Amino acid sequence: MHDKMIAVCGAFGIVGAAIAEALGGWDDAIITLIVFMAIDFVMGLLCAMVFGKSNKSPNGALSSAACWRGLVKKVCTLLIVVMSHYIDVLADVDFIRNAVIIAFCVAEVISICETAGLMGILPEGVQKVLTKAIDVLKNKDK
Repeated sequence: MHDKMIAVCGAFGIVGAAIAEALGGWDDAIITLIVFMAIDFVMGLLCAMVFGKSNKSPNGALSSAACWRGLVKKVCTLLIVVMSHYIDVLADVDFIRNAVIIAFCVAEVISICETAGLMGILPEGVQKVLTKAIDVLKNKDK
């Protein structure tokens, strides 16, 4: 049993090291993004389960399809970080990955604030300012 445990731990270590390397290292930037992604995901689940106010499902309740879509988006976000890291490597620069991570962190913070607003835990004044800022950002794309 002991040898199997060592093999399993070794395998997890190798996989973890490969993932960290693909992400461009395990630094404060990637840790921050992953923490923000986790907060956004958990708050989205709580918003749907407890408050029934999710904007991801037709009735506001918890939806396994919406949950899976959210997880797939998070995985794709990390894949884009991997891509940006390799663009850095290819171009022999070191700022593209961090710029992409910052952009995704901003998007996560906006999503967290939207969810907090749906849950009624964000002060109304702050919610109005954030909603206006989000509208400006959305309209800027158009």
